[in-house]
Amino acid sequence: MGGRSASRQGSRTMKEPKRSLSDFDTSFATPGAGKTLLNFKKNAVIYSQGDPAESIFYIQKGRVKLHVTSEHGKEAVVAIMEPGQFFAEGCLNGDTARVATAVSLEASAIVSITKDAMREALKNEPGFAQFFVTYLITRARRVEEDLIDQLFNSSEGRLARLLLLLAHFGQEESSEPIEVEISQETLAEMIGTTRSRVSFFMNKFRKSGFISYDCGKIHVNNLLLNAVLHDKPALKSDDASASF
Repeated sequence: MGGRSASRQGSRTMKEPKRSLSDFDTSFATPGAGKTLLNFKKNAVIYSQGDPAESIFYIQKGRVKLHVTSEHGKEAVVAIMEPGQFFAEGCLNGDTARVATAVSLEASAIVSITKDAMREALKNEPGFAQFFVTYLITRARRVEEDLIDQLFNSSEGRLARLLLLLAHFGQEESSEPIEVEISQETLAEMIGTTRSRVSFFMNKFRKSGFISYDCGKIHVNNLLLNAVLHDKPALKSDDASASF
């Protein structure tokens, strides 16, 4: 009986704890071989579409907007990256040129990691490799959800979902409104509509109590989450009603 108890205790001791991003933050916060800490001011270009792809980036502080520009000059925002996230990982899969432009939305501290240093870490650190694969799978799932949202949801519904994602509803313990610092132009580019429509919907959300403004910053309230979860008519309106 004592042996079985010791065996169970040993199993608990040997079991590797679940890793989180914070477990790896220290190593990526420290400049070293193949790693450089870079500081960017607000609206600084980190790299441009078409630049050589030779490194991956990890955000310590700040936010980064990724956008693409078509041959005809049309621009679309494809992602807003936040602290604790990687971007430009395509170079690990053979991309030789950047497929998007990265711009800092605020003062940011970002670690640049050469692809060779990243491959070395993935090879020699199994815990980090497992975490990074999980991270990429989560990112891929988010892209799929964004595509489905773009195909089947109204502009108003897409805006509501985007605001909730940016405010991290469902990820934070607190139910208090969370600030989202982002322009209406960027919101419009992210959901594939015009700024005038975004302005129309934002005013509608404000009057319904879904959002509020304070010193120019947007606060997303729980009422918006409830409206999305219960698919209320307020989020079902025909996009044509918002045309100008």
